[in-house]
Amino acid sequence: METCFELLAERDTVLKELYKQYGVPYIPSRPQGFVTLCKLILEQQVSLASAKACFLKLEAKLVAITPQNIINATDEELRSCTVSRQKSVYLKELANAVLLNQIDLDNLSKISSEEVRNQLIQIKGIGNWTVDVYLMFALGDLDLFPLGDIALINTMKELYKCNSTEEMIVISNAWKPYRSLATYLFWHHYLEKRGRKPLIY
Repeated sequence: METCFELLAERDTVLKELYKQYGVPYIPSRPQGFVTLCKLILEQQVSLASAKACFLKLEAKLVAITPQNIINATDEELRSCTVSRQKSVYLKELANAVLLNQIDLDNLSKISSEEVRNQLIQIKGIGNWTVDVYLMFALGDLDLFPLGDIALINTMKELYKCNSTEEMIVISNAWKPYRSLATYLFWHHYLEKRGRKPLIY
């Protein structure tokens, strides 16, 4: 892994400085499957701390986070765990897709990232950010640039003085095939500047 970061440092002066400052950053890893996708749905557009608190309440309420338990949970039970009405719908859509065999989560590790995206994006409530992070954290894709991530966008604006998505994409093209690794460096920098550590749960 160090060799990959060294290659990135050779191509980009900003990444070179970050790598010199931090070394190899924390690289998140999550298990493949239903629970991780549920966590990512809960993490959409909220802080990780809020999502973690919500997930832990949901886990305590349901005992186990399974597709059937999500389907069986009433709207009131989900609301009592601070799951929003919209995210309740999304969790149930995912659970239904699994129970009806519309998607085989165990098979995703055996197909291309593009095919994974094509399958997951069909499920209501799963957009490109959720797919990107699942591919990175659960399936180990090294070459993703999740432009739906606010922390990444803000860090790019800060370090490269760029404002448009187009500019960010052009800059990121120089990091292929290790764009995910560059992203981990940016996330690490974002947290360090705010005196925060990765939130693991």
